[in-house]
Formats: sequence, C-alpha cells, structure tokens
Amino acid sequence: MSRTLFRNGTIWTGTGAAVTALTIADGRIEAVGAEALARAGAADRVVDLEGGLLLPAFGDGHCHPDHAGFEAMGPRIRDRGSVDEIVEEVRRYALAHPEDEWIIGASYDSTLAPGGLFDARWLDAAVPDRPVVLRAWDYHTVWCNTEAMRRAGLDASTPDPARGRFARRADGGLLGTMYEWDAVDAVLGAAPARTTEDLVRALRLATETYAAAGVTWIQDAWVEHATVDAYVEAARRGLLATRVNLGLRADPGRWRDQLAEFAADRDRVRALGDDRLTANTVKFFVDGILENRTAALLAPYADDPCTRGMPVWPYEELLEAFAAVDAMGLQGHLHAIGDAGVRSALDAVEHVARVNGPRDRRPVIAHVQLLDEADLPRFARLGVIANIQPLWARTDAAMSELTFPRIGPERAGRQYLIGSLLRAGAAVAFGSDWPVTDHRPLAGLPVAVTRENTEREPAGGWLPEERVGFDDALSAYTAGVARQAFAEEERGLLVPGMVADLVWLDVDIRRMDPHDVALRTAVRGTWMAGTRIHPPSRQE
Repeated sequence: MSRTLFRNGTIWTGTGAAVTALTIADGRIEAVGAEALARAGAADRVVDLEGGLLLPAFGDGHCHPDHAGFEAMGPRIRDRGSVDEIVEEVRRYALAHPEDEWIIGASYDSTLAPGGLFDARWLDAAVPDRPVVLRAWDYHTVWCNTEAMRRAGLDASTPDPARGRFARRADGGLLGTMYEWDAVDAVLGAAPARTTEDLVRALRLATETYAAAGVTWIQDAWVEHATVDAYVEAARRGLLATRVNLGLRADPGRWRDQLAEFAADRDRVRALGDDRLTANTVKFFVDGILENRTAALLAPYADDPCTRGMPVWPYEELLEAFAAVDAMGLQGHLHAIGDAGVRSALDAVEHVARVNGPRDRRPVIAHVQLLDEADLPRFARLGVIANIQPLWARTDAAMSELTFPRIGPERAGRQYLIGSLLRAGAAVAFGSDWPVTDHRPLAGLPVAVTRENTEREPAGGWLPEERVGFDDALSAYTAGVARQAFAEEERGLLVPGMVADLVWLDVDIRRMDPHDVALRTAVRGTWMAGTRIHPPSRQE
C-alpha cells in the first residue's frame, strides 16, 4: 500500500470542519486530522502544503470542452476588443493557414456591434475568397462572410427557418448574422465536418486545461453522435486528463430515431471500462438566450412586444421525448434561460415523475437565468438540480446593453436567484458553460459571493440578497457537482473512504478578499483518485 501525507496547511473537508493533515492510500482518503498525523511515519510521500489550502477537487456541471479546444486552435478572437481587431485576427489566421478550406472560429463579443448585428462585408474585407464563420460567445449566434453564405446556398430569397432567424438588411438581403439552430446549421452544415483526430486533439487540450484549474469531473452538455467516436478514441489512448460525462443532444426533429443511438453510445462507452468516460445523460435545449430574444418568456420582450421568444421544442413533444429518455434510465439535462423555458423544463420533470414513477433521476436544469417566483419551490419539490453559472450573476456589457433592455427592470431583478434557490431547499451545482465564460472555479467563486463585477460594482452586489457564503459556493463546485454526477458517496468531501480527488491552492482563499481570489491564487496541484494530474510531470 502506498501512502501520501498532506500537511502544513489548511484542509477544507467540506463537512464544516477544517484540519491540518490528511493521508491518502491506494487512491482513497485514509485519515484526516490527528489520525492522519499518527500515520506520518509510515508515509511513502509527504506533500508540504506550504501554508496553502487543500480541498475536494472542483467539478464543472455544464461545459462544452470540444468547443473550447477548437476555440484555442482557431482564430483567437475572444479577447479582441473591437470589430476591426477581430477582422485583423481573421486576416492573420487566413494568411497563416492557406490550407484551410473554411475558417471557423469563436467566440466574438456580441456587444461590439449595435444590437449584436455583424455585417458579412466586414469579414469580406479580410477574406473574400474563402468561407469564414465565427460563433458569438453565446454559441447561439454566428457571423459569416458572403462566401460562406454563397457556399451554403443562402440569399435574400431564403426564408427564416422554423427554429432560427437570419438578420437582414433594409432591402431584405442577408446581413451575415444568424440566430439559433436551423439558421446557424444552414451555414455550418455546409462546412467540412471536423475529423476525429481534430476532435481528439481538442478534447485533450480542454481536459488538460481543466486539470490545471483543479477540476477532475466535467459534464459535457452538448455532444453530437459523431463526437462520441472522438471521446472513445481519446479514452482508449489515455488522452482524457479528467473524468467526462457525455450529454448526448436530443434533436426535436429526430429524437425517436436517436433513442437507439443513445443506447448504443452509452453501451460502447460502458464497454471501455474506464471511469474517466461515461455517457449517462441526454441534453435538451428548451429555449435560446435573452440577448437575441430567443429565450422563452411568459410575457413579451420589453423591447419587442411581438415576441415571447423561440422555444426549441413543441411543448407536448418535449414531455414525450423527456419521458422516453428517462425510461431508458438516462439523466435529463435541460437548458432553460427564460422564465417560460424554466417552467416548461419543470413541467417536463413533473410529467416524467408522473408517467414513469419514482426513481433517483436527479434531473438538471442548467442556467435558470430568469425564474418566476411561483416556480421557485418546484425545484426542491421535484428534486431538480439547478446548475448555475455564477460568472453570469453580475452586471457587465452584455447584461447592461443587451439583457436589461430586452426584459425590462422588473424581470431584470429575477435573474440567477442562487441565494433564493438555496434558501428554498433546492440542490445547486455550479458550472461554467465554458467557453462561453471562464472555466476556472476560482473565477466564478468571487461572483457567487459578492455579485460584483471586476470593477467591484455595484457596491454591495447586484441583487445582494442572492449572494451566497464562501462555503456554500465551494460546496456548489464540489459536493454539489458530485451529487449531480451521482457520485456523492465517492467524491465531493474529504472524509475517510472517499476517492482522493484533491486540489491544492497556494493560499487559503476563504480568508482573502473575494475579489482577489481569481487574480492572486494559484493551483499548485490536482489529484484524481490519488494520482497527480497537474502538473502532470511531478510525482510526490
């Protein structure tokens, strides 16, 4: 038996107690506190925490690692501060990659153009002869050049699809900005598919990035059937640095045919016998997003009284599909942004419990941006896990320039009700939606605690009653995500018998000004089942 002792720091167990020593043996926590110190003489390795903090490794309950990996590999446009800077980066990338038939990248800031409307001609100036398609940071919108629309067979005569919309010029011509599924797919569907090898590379890069952030389990919340091949290949080659659970996307247009695919994908992943990869979840996009008026609302948009958004599923079809997936023993994971979208998601959960009977199903509703007060108690009553992205719970350019005008002041005060959900007894787990926002839990924690932006505004926090304590925020990233993963008996706490998934921070972040956590904290080490995965070359 190999034993490692951690000492000379603070160890946050997640149980309300903090100790100064911990031992792990054969991949599990053996002892904590005085009992761990009593085994010091028998330790094969000692990790000096150097006054830092050891805690359960983080989880991310909602992310998109393949998108993040490709974002890092393609044109680097995320941090560009103007349209001109984005166009120049696309020009640079195109010159450096003459072999690329299509240039596909992400993710631009939608607030850089009035109303989020981006013109194809701006990209034409940089790359007129090859298709260029860029996703916005929301991943529900794309901006493309004229050649991309030509290759896709789109022009002024193309009608808006059922689940999408084309932004148009005054004369009816296509502007170059497309919203939601069918409109986005009309462009991207004409591009060559990503190769399995490219996908494997993206997944390796993304999971290594997570390991460096102290994360050992992630929920991929948007997996297409073809992407499963890449995950299986990455697992076979030992290239997944963290555990990943796949959320297989249910398509409203073909979900009945997908049921056999879901079963086959789940079974071939299980056949690997590798706990780094599971396929236990099906993802439902219930609605879109507020910024482009596709999130489903109970009342019309404040700046467009002719629309209440764009539900992705017909209501009865959502209930039927969700029940069919649940009958297979798969966990449902529902994207819901608007208050009507959240209500429909809760209705689907209630319907499934009624028609399929009781079981430990742990449905997840992700984002829960706008919540009607009447639906708040339904989360606890129905056993729904609210997976929330804390980095969104602050005022920023997207919120002030796009969201607030869309929904008006009353509804603006009903967003990301983390504190209210916890007080109502709901289970809360945190996620990032990476690459939509920062993947690091250390970036999300301060926002959950303060509800302030990086400029420390507004003083006291936006909707300060929705702030949560530091321990609650840490628990949402650790035990909360473990519960979402059906793994609370194995992970999320540092108590004897648990799997030794650990993260070592160089300082005790609980004693810091929360605003300094993301800037002044380093992840010194990450362990998964007792094996150090970050830095990968060091062994204790």
